[in-house]
Amino acid sequence: MAPTAKKGKVLLVHPSSLMYSEVYLRLEPLGLELIAQSCRRNGFDVRLLDLQAHTHKDYFRLVDDWRPDSIGFSLNYLANIPEVVDLVKATRLRYPDCFLFAGGHSASFTAKEILQHAAGTLDCVVKGEGEDITPNLIDMAADDRGRLHTLPGVVTLEGEGPAPEFVHSLDDLNPARDLLAKRKKYFIGVLDPSASIEFTRGCPWDCVFCSAWTFYGRSYRHRSPEVAAEDLASIKEPGVFIVDDVAFIQADHGYAIGREIERRGVKKQYYLETRGDVLLRNKEVFRYWKRLGLEYMFLGLEAIDEEGLKLFRKRVGLNKNFEALECARELGITVAINIIADPSWDEKRFAVVRDWALSVPEIVHITVNTPYPGTETWVTESRQFSTLDYRLFDVQHAVMPTKLSLEEFYRQLISTQQVLNQKHLGWAALRDTFVMAAKYLAHGQTNFVKMLWKFNKVYNLERQVADHHRHVTYHMDLPQHAAQTHVDPNTLFIHPQQLLKPIRAVGAGS
Repeated sequence: MAPTAKKGKVLLVHPSSLMYSEVYLRLEPLGLELIAQSCRRNGFDVRLLDLQAHTHKDYFRLVDDWRPDSIGFSLNYLANIPEVVDLVKATRLRYPDCFLFAGGHSASFTAKEILQHAAGTLDCVVKGEGEDITPNLIDMAADDRGRLHTLPGVVTLEGEGPAPEFVHSLDDLNPARDLLAKRKKYFIGVLDPSASIEFTRGCPWDCVFCSAWTFYGRSYRHRSPEVAAEDLASIKEPGVFIVDDVAFIQADHGYAIGREIERRGVKKQYYLETRGDVLLRNKEVFRYWKRLGLEYMFLGLEAIDEEGLKLFRKRVGLNKNFEALECARELGITVAINIIADPSWDEKRFAVVRDWALSVPEIVHITVNTPYPGTETWVTESRQFSTLDYRLFDVQHAVMPTKLSLEEFYRQLISTQQVLNQKHLGWAALRDTFVMAAKYLAHGQTNFVKMLWKFNKVYNLERQVADHHRHVTYHMDLPQHAAQTHVDPNTLFIHPQQLLKPIRAVGAGS
């Protein structure tokens, strides 16, 4: 129950959808819901607006009508930075005294440059986990904004506070799902509608293209099975996406949550993400969850050859990945695979990937190799970046020089994506999904059906190429040094590793 005496009005805002999420998924802003609940517990009157399901006009209408004292923007994705900076500047013009702040995964790695782009209109950026620090930050802002940079993880133009701190316990966190309007707008694939839930945080592996492990200092924490199951039981949607970076690393934890779910009689369909080696090692856990409702699984294979796996430091062999696919088939779990297309690919390489993807029954997605701030490839990649536009850093655009002409690279990429799309969403596939689509429409759910027809509108050569010719207002800050061959992971961590001893997973490497 939220306190009756309100300390102030807080609006939390999630930015608009990215290119990929226009078609395949739209996830509820779980991170903002967690921060919203933390603020409510501390006496604030809180509202939440998700621009994935609303418009900028909705945002300004709400700000004008409700007049929040503080507005916080989520920046989990690098490509959303220009949008958020523009919203901040426009809001500051209307309401000079409003406290404006931002936080999130990508904001944590780019805090200083975001503040510079905002040119004094953004009060601060919060690095690291935001649930505990945000209420304290808003309290201090009401009294003395000049001292914000003394708080852990808070960055202002005047300075930066101590290192971010982990939340005291994941069991203390529960999302304010009731604050999110248009909940039926959220889906992932055929789970429509779908909610999201978190069982664990962090990842003990160290893939060079990923910043999940650098954000959390290569730590790994979990919620208690009882709290996780209670949260799950409160979800009204029939589909649930488990957002853990790698699901069920620890078999005992997976079993314990499952038993609590059974005890409560919870019936859902689940979608999760895991690694091939984890699936093989904990096969019986996944078999158990299949009985509980696990229908869909995302496996980030990333490459179909040993050279590619070594390049990405996946720490799992090709044979193990293919064995994992066989394991998922035997369990009856539908698998989606991701393959990373490198800008160095030529026509022959694209053709090899297309042929392989058509030879397996799994859903195959293609993303583009994109070094991000916070990843090792951001500082080791020897190729120069071909763009400084944040908006292109969405794993759908080439941000490094391509071996083929840019236009031909996109022609090959899109034709590969179209072939794979037709494999699952073409007329033959639609016959199999007709009953499913009809069922969704009968219940007023249109996300899945719209997805079937959006692909060619979203993914097309003209749009991809034109995106590179848009005016760039905010230029990214690139590494100010020559590419390194070795990186000290401690220089990348947002949460210093010594603050929490990491739990090492079998096979995670050193």
